Amino acid sequence: MTRTSSPLRYSIFSVNDHYPGLPRTIPQLYEQVIRHCEIAERLGYDTFFCAEHHFHEYGVVPDPAVLLAALTQRTHRIRLGTAISVLTFHDPRRIAETYSMLDMLSGGRLVFGVGSGYLSHEFVGFDCDPKEKRDRFNENLNIIQRLMAGETLSYEGEYSKSAKVVLNVWPHENRVPPIHVAVLARDAMVHVGRQGNRIFTVPYACCRDFEDIGTMLADYREGRAQAGLAADDEDHIVTLHTYVARTDEEARAHCKAAYDRYVETRLYAKKHVYEDIMANGICLFGSIETVTAKVCRLYEMGVRHLATLHNFGGLQSSLVERSMGLFASEVMPMVAARVGTGALAI
Repeated sequence: MTRTSSPLRYSIFSVNDHYPGLPRTIPQLYEQVIRHCEIAERLGYDTFFCAEHHFHEYGVVPDPAVLLAALTQRTHRIRLGTAISVLTFHDPRRIAETYSMLDMLSGGRLVFGVGSGYLSHEFVGFDCDPKEKRDRFNENLNIIQRLMAGETLSYEGEYSKSAKVVLNVWPHENRVPPIHVAVLARDAMVHVGRQGNRIFTVPYACCRDFEDIGTMLADYREGRAQAGLAADDEDHIVTLHTYVARTDEEARAHCKAAYDRYVETRLYAKKHVYEDIMANGICLFGSIETVTAKVCRLYEMGVRHLATLHNFGGLQSSLVERSMGLFASEVMPMVAARVGTGALAI
């Protein structure tokens, strides 16, 4: 079906970061995340993305398919995405089966974000050599795509082999779901674009400042052009930490402590505390007007799918929901009025 909507797609991304020193338990976090997805659907967000992490409270959803399967029963319209499924650590046949089943359960709502992993302790935990991660990822992704497309495979790869394998459950309507490859390194943008892959990226990890987001996207599009591929509004998802309030001062008062806690516990990431992120601009923190202006600038840069990360650092759930609501009820229509509206196919 089609609907008249904003010229951008807006989504929600949840890392599911846990803090043992805070009163919120892991079951309570799961309850909050499920509730936030239900609210996001009512507010008109496009996709709810869930991260995969292992062996540390950095993130406490080791299998996004389990959580997203629960969400298929609690929602009806919103798409459900992985951000990302770490293909390096898993048997590609099991991933193809699991996410085909999830896509079927959801009625074709899966957005399949995939990546090769970046956290050292996860490679240790899975006894996987990080030097092999790119080759493992490429091999596994190829197998997954072919199985989801209905092929019967007999193959002998470097990391797995099968004499004959075919899925007994295919994706909804036998359609391979949209696949986005996670890119966290600037120097990989052209390469991934040249491969023709869609991307999922978090500028916090790879950009110098807010304006650099446009340069990063241009690098990716240059790669696509080299491969003879045109720019596509569906070829990217850009994620930014988000908190919307009535004033810039209120936003700071509500989310600074939570954001700084989040940054302090991020493993192997840039330690951009609140003052740093406000200075370099790689966030959507502030008043309705402040955030609206920045989203309009993202549109000018070419961004067409924006994933907002409202739930971070153990932020109080009511504040997460308030920010989600203000973004949907105030920012989205103001952006649409300033840059024009269009039709999105869903």
